[in-house]
Amino acid sequence: MYYAQLRAFHAVAVHGGFSKAAESLGLTQPTLSDQVKKLERDFDVALFNRVRKRSTLTETGRRLFEITGSMLDMELQAIDLLSETAALRDGQLTIAADAPFHVLRVIGEFRRQFPGVSVALNIGNSEAIMAQLLEFRADIGVLASVPEDPRLKVMTLRDDPLVAVVPTGHPWARAGAVDFGELQGQDVILRERGSTTRRLIEDEFQRRAMTPATLIEIEGRESVGEAVAAGIGIGFVSEPEFGHDNRLAMVRLKGCELGMRESMVCLDARHATRTVAAFWDVAAM
Repeated sequence: MYYAQLRAFHAVAVHGGFSKAAESLGLTQPTLSDQVKKLERDFDVALFNRVRKRSTLTETGRRLFEITGSMLDMELQAIDLLSETAALRDGQLTIAADAPFHVLRVIGEFRRQFPGVSVALNIGNSEAIMAQLLEFRADIGVLASVPEDPRLKVMTLRDDPLVAVVPTGHPWARAGAVDFGELQGQDVILRERGSTTRRLIEDEFQRRAMTPATLIEIEGRESVGEAVAAGIGIGFVSEPEFGHDNRLAMVRLKGCELGMRESMVCLDARHATRTVAAFWDVAAM
């Protein structure tokens, strides 16, 4: 049987490389590489084009990726069948979200209706959320940047503007709003690559041919807030993500229409499972 090798192949295809794929499966990179090589050797096929540290699918690999996706989905459906009752008295739902507050209301209502179903919530950026969905490590994703993919079922949860975040002692704190052009030459703090907030801000800077004085990359929304409070630079969040911190002030951005559309997604093939369908219905209320 080739289950372990096929799962290893699927993880590499999702992550585009062996290092991240090995980490996601809790394997060493040599072990994962051996599993993929076994498939290629036993069937005398090439599944990946290996160029430097990036691995892209060959035509055979692309076709196999579609099959392994279905294979892993069938495994989860079998687990659902064995672990859940028709009344949803038990079971488990795993949600990957870019921020907790977008989905906490839905989780609360879902738990009131189905108290026997346990819910796990993982926080990460949009790129990590999509990887969890495609690897079947998450049932539902909540994120701002949803790729065009016929395998996904999507529901819009909310639309919110992006705002700047400054220390309360900053001159912009009293103004409450500034033109985006005033960010020219400012020290700017951005999230890690894979963050939708970062992509939107960088695209707007590029569109206007603007450059910050310095660009500081910090991983995680909370860490960005701490860096802003320390006076390192200006951060950015969607308006409801600002929260309550008396060290920080929210500044609206004029002269641009930068918004975050928060969506809930699942693999279309997974939507029929009892827990996912029930959560989807609660979110739609």
